[in-house]
Amino acid sequence: MTKPVKIISLRKGRRRIPKGVIHIRASFNNIIVIVTDIRGQAISWSSAGACGFRGTKKITPFAAQTAAENAIRMLIDQGMKQAEVMISGPGPGRDTALQAIRRSGIILNFVRDVTPMPHNGCRPPKKRRV
Repeated sequence: MTKPVKIISLRKGRRRIPKGVIHIRASFNNIIVIVTDIRGQAISWSSAGACGFRGTKKITPFAAQTAAENAIRMLIDQGMKQAEVMISGPGPGRDTALQAIRRSGIILNFVRDVTPMPHNGCRPPKKRRV
């Protein structure tokens, strides 16, 4: 009794994704834009470093705009019409990345700031004795 062999395809076919979630992580060193479907599976991603920016140029608003445009370019081909945006981090390019997403023609259901905020934070170091 042999079990039937299941054929596993290594490459996923192009699927139509009408709605998704765009995650923008804006740190002080880089901007990362990840686009997922509703279940959280990544569809495309881009960052300022992957777009060719190096050093201090990675944290500029222009680098954030370029990273957002690169991440969204593939979504429009797959037919995404609506998206939710989750912005995280204190970086300087977060607003510019959001403007680039708005200009792309995708309808934004809501924009949420999910930056983690400490309620009391870490314990400070002990007082210095001289």
